[in-house]
Amino acid sequence: MTTAENAGQQAKAAARRAARHPALARLTRVGLACRGVLYALIGVLAVQIAVGGGGGQADKGGAISTVAGLPFGSVVLWIMVAGFAALSLWQASEALFGGDKALDRVEAVLRTGVYALIVVTLLSVLLAGRAMSEDKKSQDVTGKLLDLPGGQLIVGLIGLGIVGLGVYWVRSGLTKKFREDLDVGRMSPRARSVMERLGVAGYLARGAIAGLAGIFVVQAALTFDPDKAGGIDATLRAFADTPAGPWLLAVVALGLLLFAGYCFGEARWRRT
Repeated sequence: MTTAENAGQQAKAAARRAARHPALARLTRVGLACRGVLYALIGVLAVQIAVGGGGGQADKGGAISTVAGLPFGSVVLWIMVAGFAALSLWQASEALFGGDKALDRVEAVLRTGVYALIVVTLLSVLLAGRAMSEDKKSQDVTGKLLDLPGGQLIVGLIGLGIVGLGVYWVRSGLTKKFREDLDVGRMSPRARSVMERLGVAGYLARGAIAGLAGIFVVQAALTFDPDKAGGIDATLRAFADTPAGPWLLAVVALGLLLFAGYCFGEARWRRT
């Protein structure tokens, strides 16, 4: 082995040890709980929309802005920055040093990006006092992609990818695949039963939202109209415009609240 290869192996081993440090593991569990807080707030905002009580921006930005308006909200947001930063590092380590399954590594890469974007949103609220609407972000990004050569094809493929993610989440809920992430050996039979119910409901709700959001992106590609795309808020509001009306949105919102409960349980029993 050459000196360069040996140095590379040592650096990789050091990075793996850092990723598995007990302090980072504890912060990761804090981050999982913070994830539950975000989903709970999005669910509450969606319920308010469903019952006609107004409601704010029902997405991660709206949830973070809600936290910012609470007493000691800035303290909570800084804790969330640390938690989601730890989640980003954890998933990055999973992408680099995780199992041999390519799908698991791709999923870890996507999660790293999502958590990193949440950190950016948290910092924008803390430092600039506001968070850009996810609907606006989605439309801006879609518009820039559509202006590229082959932009319609790129956006269409992204939309199909998001639909595929929704199908994957629905399948994960129906098959209870999420149990693979839990340390079931430390859980009581009752805890396993509760977590299974929360996970099934939560993953079905997330899958429905991702699927509809992906359809909107595909529509944006077909019509060359970035305004057709939208984030979580626009997607949730679209459920209320279906023939089922606000009741469907209320069901999806309940699913998000149940997924928040799953996240809190995951903070205790997730394999890290």
